Amino acid sequence: MTALEVEIAGLKYPSPVFLASGILGSSASLIKRVLESGAGAVVTKSVTLNPRRGHSTPCFIELEVGYVNALGLPNPGYLHLLEEIKHLSEKDRIIVSLAGSSTEEFFKMAEAVEETGFSAVELNFSCPHVKSYGLELSRNINVLVESIRKIKETTKLKVWIKLGLCDNIVELAKHIEKAGGDAIVAINTIKCVVIDIYAKQPYLSSIYGGLSGKAIHPIAVRCVYDLFRGVELPIIGVGGIETWKDAVEMFLAGASAVQIGSAIAKKGLNIFAEINRGIEKYLKENGFKSIKSIVGLAHR
Repeated sequence: MTALEVEIAGLKYPSPVFLASGILGSSASLIKRVLESGAGAVVTKSVTLNPRRGHSTPCFIELEVGYVNALGLPNPGYLHLLEEIKHLSEKDRIIVSLAGSSTEEFFKMAEAVEETGFSAVELNFSCPHVKSYGLELSRNINVLVESIRKIKETTKLKVWIKLGLCDNIVELAKHIEKAGGDAIVAINTIKCVVIDIYAKQPYLSSIYGGLSGKAIHPIAVRCVYDLFRGVELPIIGVGGIETWKDAVEMFLAGASAVQIGSAIAKKGLNIFAEINRGIEKYLKENGFKSIKSIVGLAHR
């Protein structure tokens, strides 16, 4: 086992730096390129039961502190994605992100994921700008719990749950743990509004969007820190990670792995190898033999 190798819910990954959902994970060719660039795993773009067109423009803004998007989960549907990526090798390193509006939808899609040969799903309970999905859905603990239980009882899939910023994130995590979830991904983009002062109205067509990038990093670290204290499940930290130092901070707070999203827009796919090298050097210089040895170290 190399210094960078991590194990989450029984599955091994060569690096703790993963691609976050929503960035480049929509086609077989892009997923292959990301894995070859040094990512330990790829989370696909979230797919729904039926195709979605998403929100009309404007639906994306670049700010000094990050990005705001309100794409509205545009996707061709879960069957189209699975057909597109079913021939990829290393299926254990590809996590399929599912966005459903009911237990039945999540289960139907998860069954198809397993039948196609993949080993893990990430249930998106935290998209901040789509009605019937995300934040509104995460408040319905019954849907959350029943979706996990049904998938775990009837498939062999590993089930990750992606949570967003909310007051009861640790409480939700405890329900996930009790229901049999395998890992928690925290956090998603943060719900926000940007107003055009000249048009004198919200900039985005959907009004609300999700803030990502460097601005949300300390918030994401706080959530990971709290979750590590509250549950025993492995945590995958995501939010504003642009350097190896950001990743190490997440590990020290309690993350077993991290996901990269917005930073790819700045640094391209080289960011995975760059962060891997930085983490490996940090471990060596500080006398640590593995990622596991620094997970949660800030709590001691």
